[in-house]
Amino acid sequence: MGAKTISFYSNKGGVGKTFIAVNTAVSLAIAEHKVLLVELNFQSGHDIDKMLNTPCRYGLINLMDRIEAISNPEFIKKAVVSHSSGLDFLPAILNTTQITHFTPSKINAFFQKAVKLYDYIIVDAPKVFSDALITVFQNSNLIALIATPDDLSTKKLKWCLEMLNNMRLPKEMIKLVLNRSGSRGEMDWQKVQDELGLEIFAKIPSDGKVVGLALNRGIPCVISNPKSAVAKAIWGLSQEFKKEELFLDLKEIPSFEASSQIKGSNELLEKLGFSQSGGSLRGTFKFDEEDAETILKKQVHDKLVKVMNITRLTPEALSDKKRTMELRKEACKTIEGILVETKESLSKNEAERKRLTLEIASEAFGLGALEEFLEDGEISDIMVNSQRQVFIEKKGKLALTPAKFVSEEQMRSIIDRIIAPLGRRIDESTPMVDARLPDGSRFNAIIPPLSLTGPVLTIRKFGRERPTTDDLLDKYHSLNSDMRDFLAACVEGRKNIIVSGGTGSGKTTLLNIISTFIPKNERIVTIEDAAELRINQKHWIRLESRPANVEGKGRVPIRALFTNSLHMRPDRIIVGECRGAEILDMLQAMNTGHDGSMTTLHANSTKDVLVRMSSMILLAGVDLPMRAINEMISTALDIIVHVNRFADGSRKIVEITEVTGINEDHYLEMKNIFHFDQHGKDVDGTILGDYVATGYVPKCLEEFKTIGLHINEDMFKPKKT
Repeated sequence: MGAKTISFYSNKGGVGKTFIAVNTAVSLAIAEHKVLLVELNFQSGHDIDKMLNTPCRYGLINLMDRIEAISNPEFIKKAVVSHSSGLDFLPAILNTTQITHFTPSKINAFFQKAVKLYDYIIVDAPKVFSDALITVFQNSNLIALIATPDDLSTKKLKWCLEMLNNMRLPKEMIKLVLNRSGSRGEMDWQKVQDELGLEIFAKIPSDGKVVGLALNRGIPCVISNPKSAVAKAIWGLSQEFKKEELFLDLKEIPSFEASSQIKGSNELLEKLGFSQSGGSLRGTFKFDEEDAETILKKQVHDKLVKVMNITRLTPEALSDKKRTMELRKEACKTIEGILVETKESLSKNEAERKRLTLEIASEAFGLGALEEFLEDGEISDIMVNSQRQVFIEKKGKLALTPAKFVSEEQMRSIIDRIIAPLGRRIDESTPMVDARLPDGSRFNAIIPPLSLTGPVLTIRKFGRERPTTDDLLDKYHSLNSDMRDFLAACVEGRKNIIVSGGTGSGKTTLLNIISTFIPKNERIVTIEDAAELRINQKHWIRLESRPANVEGKGRVPIRALFTNSLHMRPDRIIVGECRGAEILDMLQAMNTGHDGSMTTLHANSTKDVLVRMSSMILLAGVDLPMRAINEMISTALDIIVHVNRFADGSRKIVEITEVTGINEDHYLEMKNIFHFDQHGKDVDGTILGDYVATGYVPKCLEEFKTIGLHINEDMFKPKKT
């Protein structure tokens, strides 16, 4: 046997396949083996170049024209780049237009020559089932299947194993490597083995910090942090790969002809034993067809870039709407011409051509797959988890959309296009950004090395309509009339209020609505990280914090704005959200004459609000005993309103609670005034329940009477059923 060829494979992105392949190859090279690392994952976007910090001028593509004709295998080394660890690295392609140059015969010819030069060939295999992947497998002595201990990864691998079985690949050549072992919420290992019918060969522990640092520095973790648990596990894996008995001779692997006679992904799947009408993988065809469409889009986009010289256009230039519209019209004509010329079957239908034209132009000069979601008024959140996974929240429910991006590079371009006009930037030195879009929507993006699944972006849309208290009562059924009247009295009576709840539960929306009860003659100052509040008042000053500039200077945090706001003669101070030390300033303001102030806070319940507030004060570096902290909270805070988002997408006020003081042991005390009593669900999954008064009459009621606010005490009596 010549070189031992190990293909690292997963049909699910984001499981760490490339990371493990790279570090395994480096480990074997450090152990003084001759190692060639080959990147045959055509959609990777040069991930390995970045992981090894080794820019490549050449690739396997440069050898393709002569690979079958030249007999001397040494000419392969003209294209490789050598890494400091001793391994040779060879990317497949330098840009996506070169994918079609690879044929099974040429891939076979490459492996036949490369095995004569090395001890190990480590292959980062393509994700999509194709004749290229099949050819890679049939030139491998061992396949390392990479998975993570979660349900989705396990289901995808089960599908993959069925494919490999239909290819008649021997089960003993397939080794299951579970990545991110020990991560929170993982599946039971035994359950994973039972689900897949495959023993676990190796476990790689979860350590985001070690992995993130390695990716950020471009230094494999087995070099940068060899004592880490991740590096030790990968080193152990490489030692296992030294065992001769693990590897099958290529003669033991049955042949599977997948090549020139197969014209499309459907034919390939049928040849693998799955029919569209009755196979066990019904519905998988669309997945592969979309992969083919993505490849076509990349090819057309690359041609468009060259024809229109798009790279010369800066994100700032594309913020000019008139200029952008002109460019899009020109691009549509160019794209239509390219699609007409292409031989791909996807582009022959006129309706399909029109759709593809608009989508490609949208990604080149607009916001790509995001545009239709931004226009849909019923969508509240857009969540892009990866290039191929876009979720939305519509009418309170999450849904996976068919939308995809051409590439991670295009996602980065769209992120830059969004934030450049806002004076923000994102790159490896500042891989996170929070911003407010011109329409008020909140935008967040995070990129590698902090994100291990590629660029991730989230948009919390700014609603075009302003819900009212009547909407809460009659349209959304988020409270009853007694709760509304009580909250109105609390706001008018200058009670200090915290609205609590989880992410997306409607805290800010509720704060906007109850602020309408503030008397019109009062001066309001709002302070936020990203301005979302819409106070329906004339005497309203909006303040927004500012991040540091590109030089790391100019940051203005919420605490600084809060201190300044005290000099602006506010009647009310409203902080969009308290996340840290600013809670201390908020409590001090509430205690020093700024009654009627309001804020929101992330918490799981009203009781959790008090615990979180105490924790945030301590984390602010204030050396106070808990007794003093509790006294400060009890004298400052009056009412907590807790909101929750239920499984049916509805948002309801589940508790209205009064902070009643501290007991003799100096612990905070509170009393529920109203709460939501859930009964269950109906056949459609709609949450059923009633808003119930607990019978407790709040202490603030007497104070309301003295200032002329008269409310019916009967609202606090439990209703008889």
